[in-house]
Amino acid sequence: MEKTTDNTTIFESFSAEETAALGVRLGQEAQPGEVYTLIGDLGVGKTVLTQGIAQGLGITEPVCSPTFTIVQVYEEGRMPFYHFDVYRIGDLEEMDEIGYEDFFYGNGLTMIEWADRIRELLPPQRKEITIEKDLEKGFDYRRIRIRERKAGEVR
Repeated sequence: MEKTTDNTTIFESFSAEETAALGVRLGQEAQPGEVYTLIGDLGVGKTVLTQGIAQGLGITEPVCSPTFTIVQVYEEGRMPFYHFDVYRIGDLEEMDEIGYEDFFYGNGLTMIEWADRIRELLPPQRKEITIEKDLEKGFDYRRIRIRERKAGEVR
């Protein structure tokens, strides 16, 4: 199910397969230079969605969360895919050391898991994706909210 209001679209997923399929769709629709931020608790399906996005970009190699390397670059799809996991970032200077701006403002698709930890560095124009569980609707249920944030928009 899909509901849209203003700049926000809400999807309901009842399985990991549905979450991955949404990811494939997002990957197919992605444009060079876009940034997707991804927020959700541990085990909510961030990696499943990201794997779907990679598949939608035409990436066939295994995609896993780069928790200890911070960023993983995939070049084989229709555009570069920069997959960040900033869960372990202790200081924003670590992002400078990685050269995050080259990725955030590059010509590929940038996906940032745990993006709320580096909010100050995020580009003003981005797709904010939030994944939430609701156990009352079932163990595999996920509410996936995608908000289009435009440049110049008040936070």
